[in-house]
Amino acid sequence: MKKITLLITLMIGSLGFSQNLITNGDFENGTTGWYKNAANVVTESGNSYNAANVTTQGNPWDVNLSYELPLTEGTTYQLTFDVFSDTNRTLIAGIGLNQDPWTSNTAIVNLTPNSQKIVLKFTANFGSPTSRIIFDMGAAVGFVGIDNVILEVSTTTCNNGIKDGDETGIDCGGSCAVCIISPTVAAPVPPRRNAADVVSIYSDAYTNIAFTNFDAGWCGGPATTEVTIAGNKTLQKKPGVVCQGIEFQTNKQNLSSFTNLHFDFYITDTDLTGDVFNLKLVNFGGGTSESSALEVNINGGTTPKLVANQWVSVDVPITALGGVIANQLARGDIAQIGITTAMVDHVWYDNIYLYKGTALGTTKFEKSSLKVYPNPASTSLNIEANNPIERVSVHNILGQEVLSKSPKTNNTTLDISNLQKGTYILRTTSEGKTETTKVLKK
Repeated sequence: MKKITLLITLMIGSLGFSQNLITNGDFENGTTGWYKNAANVVTESGNSYNAANVTTQGNPWDVNLSYELPLTEGTTYQLTFDVFSDTNRTLIAGIGLNQDPWTSNTAIVNLTPNSQKIVLKFTANFGSPTSRIIFDMGAAVGFVGIDNVILEVSTTTCNNGIKDGDETGIDCGGSCAVCIISPTVAAPVPPRRNAADVVSIYSDAYTNIAFTNFDAGWCGGPATTEVTIAGNKTLQKKPGVVCQGIEFQTNKQNLSSFTNLHFDFYITDTDLTGDVFNLKLVNFGGGTSESSALEVNINGGTTPKLVANQWVSVDVPITALGGVIANQLARGDIAQIGITTAMVDHVWYDNIYLYKGTALGTTKFEKSSLKVYPNPASTSLNIEANNPIERVSVHNILGQEVLSKSPKTNNTTLDISNLQKGTYILRTTSEGKTETTKVLKK
C-alpha cells in the first residue's frame, strides 16, 4: 500500500501537484500531527493506519479525526485517502477552519466493507495558519479505517460541486470531485463445477472458450482493459466506450442445455440514475448474423440491482422469460456476447459464464473443498485441503497482505496471534486454483 501511494504521489507531481502538505499521512509515526477523539493508530505487520469504532450514532463531529496545518483562501486543494469500514455507512471529509466560525469545505463519502481510494478537490473559502483536515465519523455506527492521507495544492480551480472524475482518480478536472480508483477486493470466487457443466467466457476459475475477437470494438474502439485486483484478473471498462463485443463465430456454442448465466460487476458511480448493465447472448440460428438474442438487464430497480462500491453477483436462470430476462430464449447457435454499460462511467466485471444443473461436481471434486478452522480464531488458524497448498495468504480489509506461507502440503497452520482483532480475507492456492474465505480474528 505504501509503495502504491508513493507511485501515485510521483504521478500526481508530474501532473502539476505539489508535495504532500502533511508529514504523517501514512500514520507510520503514530498519531503525530493528528488529534481529536478518533485519533487511534493501529499497526499490523508493519503497516499502520487510523482505526475508529463508532458505537453510538450522533452528530458527525462527535467522532472526529483532524490534522492542523495552514491553508490559504482561494487556493484549490486535493485531498486523497484510503478508507474502509465493516459496514455500509458514510463519513464527512474535507478541509476547514480550526476556530470560530468553523468554516469548512466538505463532502459526504459512502463507505463499504471494501477499501476505496477517495480523491476530493476543494477551493478554500477561508484561510488561517490553524486550518485543518477534517474527518467526521459520528453520524453512523461502525468501524472506519483511514490510511495514506495526502493533501496537495492543485493547479486547477474548483467550484465545490461534484462531477464525474477521471478513471485514474488522479486529476478529476476543474470541479470538486469524488474519484474512486478501483475495488481492492477481488470478485467472489466461483464454485467448483464439472468442466462439462460450464461454458466460461471470462473467469480465472474455469477454462475460457476460444474467441474470434474478445473485444471487437463495436462501440468505437476497445472497451476494456485487463487489470489485476487482489491477485485476480478483472476487466475494467474504458471511459467513453459503452459496450464490449465478444465474438466467437469460429467456435459457436450450443447453450440450449445451459440453465443459468452468471457475472459479477463493481460500479463506483455516485449517481446510478439511468445506469444499466446489460449482457446479451446473440444467436445466429445457423446463419451468419444475428437471428435472435437473449438479454439480461440490470438497473437500479431490478433484482438483483445496481449497487455502488461493492461486488454485485448476478446469477439468473435463463430458461424462462420475465424479470431481468428479456427477448428470445433461442441459444442453440450462440456466436457473440454483447455487454452494454449505458450511463455507467466506472465499472469492473469478472466471472462471466453459463452453467447447468445444481450439483457442484462429482464426489471426488467436492472432497477437494477447503476446510478452515476454528473461525473465529484467536491465536492460530488451521487449513486443510485434499491437494497440496501452494500458497496461503491473509489480507486485511484494506487488501494488504499481512501474512503468507507456502507450505506445499495438504495441511498447514497459520499463527495469527499478532494480528489485530477484526475481519480478514484468506486466499489459498492449490493446483493453480485460488479460493478466498472470510475469517474473523477475535
